[in-house]
Amino acid sequence: MDLPRDAMLLRVFFGENDKHKGRPLYEAIVMAARDAKLAGATVLRGPMGFGRTSRLHTTKILRLSEDLPLIVEIVDTEERIKAFLPTLDGMMGSGLVTLEKVQVLQYGADVKHTPA
Repeated sequence: MDLPRDAMLLRVFFGENDKHKGRPLYEAIVMAARDAKLAGATVLRGPMGFGRTSRLHTTKILRLSEDLPLIVEIVDTEERIKAFLPTLDGMMGSGLVTLEKVQVLQYGADVKHTPA
């Protein structure tokens, strides 16, 4: 799949304890994006963050696994991202979803590696 230079980035912010139909929300989102044949998705885990309630989530020693922040980033064309939004909406209980226009500089180039 080729991506045009002008594309869209979808970011979804939520907590690692969030679920969709019994499975981790991040996994459900990534698999739905894959099923929709979107160009790519990545899950990022944050060591610290807060949201609407201002409750701090952190990896500090006494608070390990306190619902740390996760971000799923998905890149594709604006049309395909917007077509995916109703699917995402049906999965989200709470969280933050953002869109931004991005420029794709490289996607899927075949790089030949030489043995070391």
